[in-house]
Amino acid sequence: MGTHYQGSKEETDALNAYIKLMRAAETLTARSHAVLPKNLTLSQFGALEALLHRGSMCQSELAAKLLKSGGNITLVVDNLVKAGLVTRQRDEQDRRFITVSLTEKGRSYISELFPKVVANITKEFGILSSAEQFTLCWLCKKLGTAS
Repeated sequence: MGTHYQGSKEETDALNAYIKLMRAAETLTARSHAVLPKNLTLSQFGALEALLHRGSMCQSELAAKLLKSGGNITLVVDNLVKAGLVTRQRDEQDRRFITVSLTEKGRSYISELFPKVVANITKEFGILSSAEQFTLCWLCKKLGTAS
């Protein structure tokens, strides 16, 4: 289902593309969330994945990587700390900088969970050929970096 807006062809084409992109993204997000444990949000998963593959990082860098606000990433990290999956450490030279790191429990947890999520995403994108996936990546990057 597309837009019911009766604008110009340029407007309706753009709105229809936007609606389809957002619906696809929401559907894939919901399906990805379904493979996560009930007590883990997508934001928490994203933080754990980033720390697993990129290593410890400043909380503000983690927020930027996940496209989250400072307040939102604080809540995400708070909950991961409570679960014993990450630790925080303030920089002694500049207390504004807080480094977030995986605990051994967190590393084990995300290392076991990540392959399941990858398998699910691979299955979801399996309806697209490799060339189509490349084109989708290119188009998304073009949209995301346009100013």
